[in-house]
Amino acid sequence: MAEYTRPQSSEEFHQNFEQKKPLMNETEAYYESSRCLFCYDAPCVTACPTGIDIPLFIKQIQTGNVTGSAKTIYDSNWFGNACGKVCPTKVLCEGACVYNHQDIKPIEIGRLQNFATINVIENNKTLYSPGPDNGKKVAIIGAGPAGVSCACELRTLGYKVDIFEAKDKPSGLTVHGTAPYKITNKEALAEMDYLQGQLGFQIYYNTPISHAQQIQDIEQKYDAIFIGVGLGPTADLGLPGDDKDNVIGAVEFVEALRMKEHQISVPDRVIVLGGGNTAMDAASESARMGALEVTLAYRRSKDEMGAYGFEYDLAKNAGAKGLFNVQPIEILGNGSVRGVKFIRTQSLTGQLQIIEGSEFIIECDMVIKATGQAKMGNLFALINGMELDRSKKDCGKSCHLPKYKSKIFCRWRCCKWWCGGGEWST
Repeated sequence: MAEYTRPQSSEEFHQNFEQKKPLMNETEAYYESSRCLFCYDAPCVTACPTGIDIPLFIKQIQTGNVTGSAKTIYDSNWFGNACGKVCPTKVLCEGACVYNHQDIKPIEIGRLQNFATINVIENNKTLYSPGPDNGKKVAIIGAGPAGVSCACELRTLGYKVDIFEAKDKPSGLTVHGTAPYKITNKEALAEMDYLQGQLGFQIYYNTPISHAQQIQDIEQKYDAIFIGVGLGPTADLGLPGDDKDNVIGAVEFVEALRMKEHQISVPDRVIVLGGGNTAMDAASESARMGALEVTLAYRRSKDEMGAYGFEYDLAKNAGAKGLFNVQPIEILGNGSVRGVKFIRTQSLTGQLQIIEGSEFIIECDMVIKATGQAKMGNLFALINGMELDRSKKDCGKSCHLPKYKSKIFCRWRCCKWWCGGGEWST
C-alpha cells in the first residue's frame, strides 16, 4: 500500500511535498540562534563550500539585526536563501557543528539562514546596488546559480550584464531540477526577482544558443562572455529498450514535476536506476505521487552509493525499496515499458563483476534513469577556437564484461558514457 495518495489538486500536491526545512518564526529563530556557542575555530564555516561567516550571521539574528544577518550571508553566497534550503546541511555546516560530539542536536543553520534571507526578500530590503558604470558589457549564457551569481558580482563592479536563458524561468536546477520538498518554485523565483531588482541585470528568456552565428554576434557586442550552462540532459545508458514509452531521465522527470505538479501522472510500479542523490529524489517523488511500488536499483552495494545517507532514508521513509548489486541489462516491453531485466553483481578487489546465470526480471510501468547528466558538448562545439578534451572518448580498451556490450559496464572510466562526449581542456 502506498504511503501517499495521488494528489488531485495543487493543495494535495504541496501536502505530499511538505517542506523539509519549514520557515522559522521569530521566536524559534531567537531561541535557536541563542544556542550557538560561537566557536573560535568555527568548524561550520570550514565545512561551508561558500565560506559564509556562520557564527556572525547567527549572532546578528540573536541580537535582532536580521537585515545585517542576511547581508553577511549574501556577501558570500548570492543564492543565500536557496542554499539554506537545498544544501545538504546535515553533512556540511550542521554536520560539522560541535554539538554533534556531545550527542546534542546541532544548530539548525540552514533554517536560520532561510529566516534571515526570507526577511529581506519579503520586505525588499536594499542590501546592494550596481557599481559605477565602467562602460563594459558582459554576456552570460545560462541563468542558473553560476550565471546569476556571476551577474550579481559583475553588477557590483559596474559592468552591464545580459543573461541569455534557454528556458522561460531563471534559477537553473534550483527551479527545474530540485525536489519540491526542498524548495518551492515561489521561493526560488522570489530570490531571483529580489536579486534582479537590487542589481539590475537583464535576462532574455526562451533564448537558447543553438547556432554558431549567435555566438559570433554575442562576441561582437560584448567585452566578455561567461558560460554558465551546467550539465545537460540525462546521459544515455545504451541499454536495449531504453527508447520505450515511460522511460525517462531523472532530471527530466523532476523538471516536469516541478512545472506541472499534480498534473503529472505517475503509474503504480516505478523502477529508479541509480544510486546518487538525484535517484533518491526521483524515488521519493514517485512515492509521493502515489506510486504503489517504487524500487531503487543500484549496481553496487548500499554502502557504495553516492547518495547521502539521509537522502536514502528520505526515499525509504516515503515508501521506496532499495535493491542493490543489480545491473540493468535490458528494458522490456512492447512499445511501453513492462519491466527491467537485471543481472546480479558483486565487488571483488574494488571491481564490479557480474554473477553468471543470475538474470531476473522485475515488472514495472515506468523506468527513471538517474544515471548522471551529459555535458553540453553541442553548445561548446559552436564556439570557434574552443578545444574540447576528447582524449577520454572511444579509448579502445576492452570491457571486462564482454557478454553485455554496454558503455555502462566499462571499467575504464574513459568512455563516452562517463565523460558525456567532451570536457573542458586545461
